[in-house]
Amino acid sequence: MKVIGIIPARYESSRFPGKPLVDINGTSMVQRVYEQAAMASLDSIVVATDDVRIAEHVSGFGGEVIMTDANHNNGTSRCNEALQKSEEQYDVILNIQGDEPYLHPEQLIQLAGLFSKSSVQIGTLIKKIDSIEELLNPDSIKKVVVNDKFEALYFSRSPIPFVQGVKQEDWLEHQTFYKHIGIYAFRAEILNDLVNLPVSKLENAESLEQLRWLENGYTIQAAITDHESPSIDTPADLERLLQR
Repeated sequence: MKVIGIIPARYESSRFPGKPLVDINGTSMVQRVYEQAAMASLDSIVVATDDVRIAEHVSGFGGEVIMTDANHNNGTSRCNEALQKSEEQYDVILNIQGDEPYLHPEQLIQLAGLFSKSSVQIGTLIKKIDSIEELLNPDSIKKVVVNDKFEALYFSRSPIPFVQGVKQEDWLEHQTFYKHIGIYAFRAEILNDLVNLPVSKLENAESLEQLRWLENGYTIQAAITDHESPSIDTPADLERLLQR
């Protein structure tokens, strides 16, 4: 089984233009992500970008880069274009978030390992929610419920499941809740199918791409992780990271 890690990286961002190239203690964001991913010993790692500045920077530190179209709506479709342009054939693709400079390589290894089971189409990671503040946060925490096989049933920005007859502040005492860690892995043929699906009603309602996959009958296999790394969405997030 050949596994590639693809890091989607675009320069134009409404909340943080040029984010992949920002300096974090002497090393760019995209280089830190690349180097962390390299520790997972995948068969290949590549940055998928539409920007020459990012491409030249990645080539400059010895990384592999594939130029992609500028008009992708999300990292999933950018990953698929990079896969189609790759000179090698791969069985599994890891979509590695380009804004987590301290991602844990163990998570990539764990994700790739899910595909030792031939029935797995899509893989992702979840983490137990330990505080009511996390559970009730509609902005930064996406929740997920799973079945007994740890296949995702639904993702939401709301706390799910609802615990009937219990005060919300006491829910953690009565139910195990999980948040979604936004790393995905796909079988190559499944990824190509997903990017051709139309936007779904649930996806529109929650603004969560993975609901499109569930609505169309695809299975998302989850695994529990104890790791979580900070993501950098805005300049303020970067400032908080640098002050830690």
